[in-house]
Formats: sequence, structure tokens, C-alpha cells
Amino acid sequence: MGNSQKKGPGHGEGGGPHSQPGTPGYKRSHGNNTANSKDVQGKSSAVNGTLPAGKSQDEPQGSGPAHSGTAGASCNLDAPCGALPLPLARLKNEGNMLFKNGQFGDALEKYTQAIDGCIEAGIDSPEDLCILYSNRAACYLKDGNSADCIQDCTRALELRPFSLKPLLRRAMAYETLERYGKAYADYKTVLQIDISVQAAQDSVHRITKMLIEQDGPDWREKLPEIPMVPLSAQQHRKDEPSAEILQARAARAEQEKARKAEARFTQMKQEGSDLVKSGQFQGAADKYSECLAIKPSECAIYTNRALCYLKLEGFAEAKRDCDSALQIEPNNKKAFYRRALAHKGLKDYLSASTDLQEVLQLDPNVQEAEQELELVTSLLRESLLANSQG
Repeated sequence: MGNSQKKGPGHGEGGGPHSQPGTPGYKRSHGNNTANSKDVQGKSSAVNGTLPAGKSQDEPQGSGPAHSGTAGASCNLDAPCGALPLPLARLKNEGNMLFKNGQFGDALEKYTQAIDGCIEAGIDSPEDLCILYSNRAACYLKDGNSADCIQDCTRALELRPFSLKPLLRRAMAYETLERYGKAYADYKTVLQIDISVQAAQDSVHRITKMLIEQDGPDWREKLPEIPMVPLSAQQHRKDEPSAEILQARAARAEQEKARKAEARFTQMKQEGSDLVKSGQFQGAADKYSECLAIKPSECAIYTNRALCYLKLEGFAEAKRDCDSALQIEPNNKKAFYRRALAHKGLKDYLSASTDLQEVLQLDPNVQEAEQELELVTSLLRESLLANSQG
């Protein structure tokens, strides 16, 4: 988890683009300045998105009820907070109160002190630490410090995977930094956990348009992997899904897996072809091997890799690939021709001659096969003569 450090608002390690004075969009937290609640709305209108039980994303996690509805009124600062000892629970409660009053910089300091205290005391409570990091991330988000917000949300999610608020806050921070692919992945994960989060629904629609403009029709191919959220982490499920729904989900997952595999296959095949053109035959063979791991019955990949092995003088490997190709397509001219070259390299001139005759029987106009047959026939005669004299 690493050692946490005290960080002033907007000046965290690797601060976001709006974290310094003089930068467009910079806003500093002052006292009860509730105007900061709009700090990130330029990039994401989802800051006040709906969350379960009527909570907004802005509200810190684990916040206790105030004794009075007036801003700045006293609240129960000594209320228990999970497994936190009283001094650390008080720091967290003070942070929650300050956050509600719009004093985000002061709230950040309280959360930082509580995090440091947990680490120094060796408190083993992932849930409490997750909430503290998530709350501090909310402060960074309010102050426009997206980089530190992302860092704290990631720490929170390492402690408690699929926690809703850290995912939503990190998505907003990514969107603010125009890292739309990562933002999309986090928003989609949020919707797997709770489909009712309107902020995430709106953001997915908005970011989809941006990704299409940015990456074109193949934008989905460039997305980071979106994790599958386990059923145990999903919320707002009135009923357990039926067998038909589970089957449909599994089918969609298989379709998505197949789509990604097809895209990977096409990419590796093209890279292999490019490497062949530039004479990098070992690299090309490796790419074709990756293709065969995805589609082990693709005849053309075997003949392509056989060509690479011939260039590398791996004649036995080339013969083996041609054998595999001919099992798939018994009349494949390239497979016969390249196996003939492999036989020639292995000095099996009779088998080479047989394969070349097969090529010419399939297509009498293949001049390369005619020339090779003449050469192989000559080599076969020389070999027979040498053996008879020996």
C-alpha cells in the first residue's frame, strides 16, 4: 500500500491539470466556499450523480448524521467508525463535517492524518482504509487534482475491489484528464455493480460519442479490459437472474471473447506479414505461432510459418507445418511446394520430386515448380549415382 504523505489540496504528487494557480479551471478551497461543488462539472456533469440510498457521489463515505441541519453546526465527532480507534474515528468524522461544509482542503488534511495514523498503528481494516482513501479522493476531485484522486481511488479499490464510490470518482478524474478509454471502463464497471447510477449512464453515452470521434469505428478495440463484476458485488438486484439470463450473459461473454480473439488474430497475422516483407523471419514465425494459438486450424498460417522456417533453414519444422496444412486442405499448392523445398533441404529428393509433381498436377502453369523439379531430379540422380558407387 505504501506510505501515505500529507498533501495540500491541489498540490499532490503528480497533480492534475487544474491543480496550480494561474491554470485555466483552477479553483482553490476556502472556508465554506460551496461553489467548489462545481469544480469538475466542466468535464463531467456527473459530480452530483445519483447513488444508492439517495447519496450523491460528493458525500464522503461513512459520514455520520449531523445533529443540526445548519452548515457548520456541531455533529457527533466521537461517533464510532468501523474498527478505527476513537482518535482516528474523530479525525474521520471531522473530515466528513468539513467536507459537508465545503472546506475541502481542511477535510483532506483530516483524512490524511487518519490514513497516516492507521498505517503507523498497523490497523488491519481494509474497509476503513478504503473509505478514508475514497474520501480523500473526493477532496482531490473537488480541488481539480485529478491525478491524486486517481491514485487514492486505485488504493481504495486495491483494498476493496468493486467499491462503487472510488470507481465513480476515478472515472470522473479520468474523464477530466481526457483519458476517455479508462473513464469508460470505470463507468461501465459502476453500471455492472448498480445499473441505477444515472451519473454513470449519462457519462457512458457522452464518452461513447467522444471515443467514436477520437478513435473511429474501431474504438472498442482500443478500450482497456472491463472486468466482470461478480454477482456478490452487484447491487439493486430484486431477483436472482434466471437460467436464461445467465445463459444469455455467458453467450455474450463468449461472443466478446471471440471478437477480441479475432481482432488479435488479424493483428498478429498482419504483423507477421510485415515482418516477412522486411526479412525478419524469426519474428514473423513468432507472430504466426501466436495466430495458431488462437486459430489452430487456419491453413494459411501454417504455410506462412513454413515459409519462415525455410528461410531460417528449419527444414524439419517447415515440413511439419506443411503436413499440418495438408491435413486441413489436402490440395493446397503452397503446402505441397513448400514441403518439397523442405524435403530438398533435408536431402530427401525423392519426396521433394513427388510433392512437386503434385503441385504441377494441381496447376501445370506453376513455373517455379517446374524449375525445382528439374533441379531436384538432377540432385536425385547425383545422389543415386553416389550411393551406387559407394
